[in-house]
Amino acid sequence: MKKYLVVGNPIEHSLSPDIHNYWFSKNKINASYEKRLIQTENIPEIISLLRDGNLNGINITVPYKKDFVQLVDSLSLEAKETNSVNTIYSVDGKLIGHNTDIAGFELSIRHCKYNANKKKVLIIGAGGVVPSIIVALKRMNVEKIFIKNRTKNNALDLKKKFSEVNLVDWNETIDVDMVINATSIGLKKGEKIDIDLKKFGENKFFYDVIYNPKETNFLYEARKMGNLTENGKMMFIYQAHQAFSVWHKIFPVIDDEVIRIVEK
Repeated sequence: MKKYLVVGNPIEHSLSPDIHNYWFSKNKINASYEKRLIQTENIPEIISLLRDGNLNGINITVPYKKDFVQLVDSLSLEAKETNSVNTIYSVDGKLIGHNTDIAGFELSIRHCKYNANKKKVLIIGAGGVVPSIIVALKRMNVEKIFIKNRTKNNALDLKKKFSEVNLVDWNETIDVDMVINATSIGLKKGEKIDIDLKKFGENKFFYDVIYNPKETNFLYEARKMGNLTENGKMMFIYQAHQAFSVWHKIFPVIDDEVIRIVEK
């Protein structure tokens, strides 16, 4: 039986095992997929399991998407472009680091039929998924990308890699069409981002990469003000879909049951 894992910290919220095990069953693949809470010091152990064949592939979530970059044998174009890895697989004994978050984000925006062309976008956060969002937004031909982050150094690091992004201070208000929460604030019940969303005005598109819980305070407050909102459900499903296809050479069907698994 093939074995797969998703690793991260926190990890209890992840529904990746539910999705992949459902697809294993539907496609009659003899495999299992589990989630594992790890610390930074556990990363070499995970790599050893992959090299020894005791694991056939892994997904990586916050906060380790950059930590695995130097430990694989080669990177896909997407992983190189973002310096971020969320999927690892093996080819002829070599570990390949790949990034499915770019496709996951872009496909999720297209799924909700939002036209990002020539839009101005603010990303809140500067963590592991943000490079993927930046690349996806560029592919969708947005006009400008702004980054707002509590820790300025992390934002400055992003600016070094993506010179076209614009950094704004935490308390600065700018006129944009789309606001993305790319932080983990909202995973825990009651958490709120310390930003007054009213200052963005009306008729904006608020997107949260978090999919569990279904509606964070960020989205709840934005929706109450009459804005369009979307959580990270479809991004999560599409990035899993891309990882599954890399591992098994099958594009699994995204049916109603998959949606129910994520929305449960």
